[in-house]
Amino acid sequence: MRVERLELDGPMLLYPNVHADDRGYFSETLSLRDRTCALPYFVQENESWTRRKGTLRGLHFQRGASAQAKLVRCLTGTVRDVIVDIRAGSPTRFRWLAVELSAHDHAMLFIPKGFAHGFLTLTDDVLFQYKTDAYYDPASEGAVRWNDPTLAVDWGVETPILSPKDAAAPFLEAANLG
Repeated sequence: MRVERLELDGPMLLYPNVHADDRGYFSETLSLRDRTCALPYFVQENESWTRRKGTLRGLHFQRGASAQAKLVRCLTGTVRDVIVDIRAGSPTRFRWLAVELSAHDHAMLFIPKGFAHGFLTLTDDVLFQYKTDAYYDPASEGAVRWNDPTLAVDWGVETPILSPKDAAAPFLEAANLG
């Protein structure tokens, strides 16, 4: 597996080895024996399917003891994946970065605890997978508005398709970051 360190401390892009032939391909996407990078033990796996291009999901996080590290990847389609450092005391607090994840390049994004996460679908029919190192806890769920002016995330879209919950998420100054 090839590991690409990113400009914020902790997040990494992981590129598994892909063995392809005329039948298709095989890839080992996760092995805790692999010492290329230190990943946590994941306890939950989630999947979302998004029908339409231009749909934005996020920016979401879990607070306190329920904070989650995530390993995410795009199984079909392409997304613009965005993470925001919300760690108290971090020298890069409130900085964000965006990467493109696609079913074609097999890349996975490791997101440490203390980051808000969201993605914008760049194609129709996106299947997205999340592995987490802590169980989802509705009482610890948090969100920041996708278009918060303090963060000024460049999503590449002016009017995304949003859930009512994401459209009503608080701006950073009112968000309980925990």
